[in-house]
Amino acid sequence: MDIQPDAPLTAFAGSHPSLQRALQERGFHEPTPVQAAVLRPDAEGRDLLVSAQTGSGKTVAYGLALASTLLDGAERFQRPAEPLALVIAPTRELALQVQRELIWLYGPAGARVASCVGGMDIRREARALADGCHLVVGTPGRLRDHLERGRLDVTQLKAVVLDEADEMLDLGFREDLEFILDATPPERRTLLFSATIPREIASLARRFQRNALRIDTIDQSQPHGDIEYRAVRIAPNEIEHAVVNLLRFFEVRGAMVFCHTREAVRHLHGSLLERGFDAVALSGELTQPERTRALQALRDGRARVCIATDVAARGIDLPDLGLVIHADLPSDRDTLLHRSGRTGRAGRKGVCVLLVPYTRRRRAEGLLAQAGIDAHWGPPPSADEIRIRDQERLGRELNAIDEGQEDDLAMAQALLDEHSAEEIAAALVRLYRAQLPAPEELFEADSKAQDDRRGRRRSEEDRAGREKRETRGRDGGAQRGPDVGNTVWFRMNVGRRNNADPRWILPVICRLGHVTRKDVGTIRIFDRDTKFEIAEHAAARFAASAARTPDDEDIRIEPAAPGEGRAPRKGDGSKRRSGSEKPSRKGAPPSKPKRNKR
Repeated sequence: MDIQPDAPLTAFAGSHPSLQRALQERGFHEPTPVQAAVLRPDAEGRDLLVSAQTGSGKTVAYGLALASTLLDGAERFQRPAEPLALVIAPTRELALQVQRELIWLYGPAGARVASCVGGMDIRREARALADGCHLVVGTPGRLRDHLERGRLDVTQLKAVVLDEADEMLDLGFREDLEFILDATPPERRTLLFSATIPREIASLARRFQRNALRIDTIDQSQPHGDIEYRAVRIAPNEIEHAVVNLLRFFEVRGAMVFCHTREAVRHLHGSLLERGFDAVALSGELTQPERTRALQALRDGRARVCIATDVAARGIDLPDLGLVIHADLPSDRDTLLHRSGRTGRAGRKGVCVLLVPYTRRRRAEGLLAQAGIDAHWGPPPSADEIRIRDQERLGRELNAIDEGQEDDLAMAQALLDEHSAEEIAAALVRLYRAQLPAPEELFEADSKAQDDRRGRRRSEEDRAGREKRETRGRDGGAQRGPDVGNTVWFRMNVGRRNNADPRWILPVICRLGHVTRKDVGTIRIFDRDTKFEIAEHAAARFAASAARTPDDEDIRIEPAAPGEGRAPRKGDGSKRRSGSEKPSRKGAPPSKPKRNKR
């Protein structure tokens, strides 16, 4: 049976009185949709299969749903003995967060809540279990360990909750979950909460739940109402600079930047620290104490930027996270939604930005379409836009300052006696800017890219002439004419249709091929590809390095066919013209010059 919750209730009707007192003390006035759904009369005492987004208040929801089963009409819990309920979460951070929520929610009822998570003192956990508790919250691996050692007695369990079940399966905990559930009493209630219900979750529900009530609180027609999505077009070599400008432009209290690999996280973290950002990194190589310190720095405000991989960020709930940046495009729709769901929680507004290299626009458009997201496309914030924002923020901060005390006014008057008001204001601006990382100057697509989007194309003669102007002076000191044999031609699968420009093509060539600017000769950009020269002494090393391009890199470099990319040589009888290296409209290689008939 499926139900869709209608308008939220105006009070927590149907919940236990002691829990109502706890909610009132915490300032809860109306339930969220998932909390209202589990309090319906037809949900009482039943197994539940619930779809709920992260940050929707589901911890309080299953706390409310369990009350009637655990307290069974009593006002307070009796003396703690064997656990009555078990909550299983995918990560240590989420489990400890759930424990904190249940402690205040069940506090007036006298509940004792224990935790069993990896990275904590297992002997202390064993003592807490031996002393008795009413609820246990833990991660699958640690709970199984306590079960196998006989420290956790589940014979009296009345309910089991699987929180973020889809993430637990993604992390490979299926065997642990089945072991734990098989050990619990068959008459228990089973509440399964998951952001999505894929086939594996449905199979788990059929095996371990009885006549479960299906509750879906995710509005598929408007799943992203609290998140503003932006897709930012950038040159492939300017991802790092774009991240800097986005962080400076929005200046939110908390931001999370997602990368694919540990190496990418480590590199971006170092770059942001070098520029003066208060940033921490989360990846699989961190020890548990290092991870704990990083998360605590984010929660208490000592750091405002977190760079993380998808796996390392699972189960993390950070307060006031106003910005999510996809430095690397997500691999699929679900990853996009999970990443983006870190912001825009519990009614707060958030911004999600996808950095889209020119070479990956189609991929990004496909992801957004699959997720049903309508994103605003545009360029990254420029340095001038960031400086305007800084001026506005400084003005707001000055307006918010209270009236000065007498000694403040005396010092101000002394400064005015020695300096003009303009000099003092300029010094204030310098001090303000000195605390902020400098914005980056980013490549801006020229008017030709805009013309292409409107369907207009320049004439072939103008295009060929512009090729010569763009490559002239940007050839990195390569020899021409008689010395053309000292270089080797290569081909890159990026052209004008990808906003190719020597200003960002040259750094990409150097990065992927492990060469320097002086090793790069002529760069000729065509509609669908780019031909360029590499010095002969560096060609073999360049080819070997370019062949090791990462799999997630859309740019591919390969040796050009013999003669491909070369301009006609003098003395071959052909007429040299500005369009000699111009390709056909279909992107074919430049045609060979025709010889004059004798």
